[in-house]
Amino acid sequence: MKDDASPRFAYEDFNVGDEVPLGPRHVTAEEVIEFAKEFDPQPIHLDAAAGQASILGGHAASGWHTSSMFMRMMCDAFLLKSTSQGSPGVDYMRWMKPVLAGDTLSGHTKVLSKRKSGSRPGLGLVTVVHKLFNQHGVQVLESQNTGMFLLRDPETAT
Repeated sequence: MKDDASPRFAYEDFNVGDEVPLGPRHVTAEEVIEFAKEFDPQPIHLDAAAGQASILGGHAASGWHTSSMFMRMMCDAFLLKSTSQGSPGVDYMRWMKPVLAGDTLSGHTKVLSKRKSGSRPGLGLVTVVHKLFNQHGVQVLESQNTGMFLLRDPETAT
């Protein structure tokens, strides 16, 4: 993928096999609680002792919080510098291990395939897989989706 002074990634800048690094992102107990209060107020997310006593083994972020942090990491890494037009959906999202307060997340997005849209000239579809790991190298999230990106030059893009 193109990664120079150009402020935007267009469809043409994504190549099969390219990887974009994500993170690092440190997870604090305060943000775990704040997210849980608003969106997923289960005791395992609101209280360190309840999380420790659960099968999660610690003060765990909600899976939805993990997904939200992942989305922010993707935005910071490339989406905010792109011609992104959104996504038609997520193929899958797996929370593989708990994300605990104090963890530091990092990972990558890998381009699996790309094609120009058959119905919308000027638009390309890029299918990617994302993987996040904690500071111990343990995979905590995997997701796959297709993103829609504007083409820089619809006549020459492949």
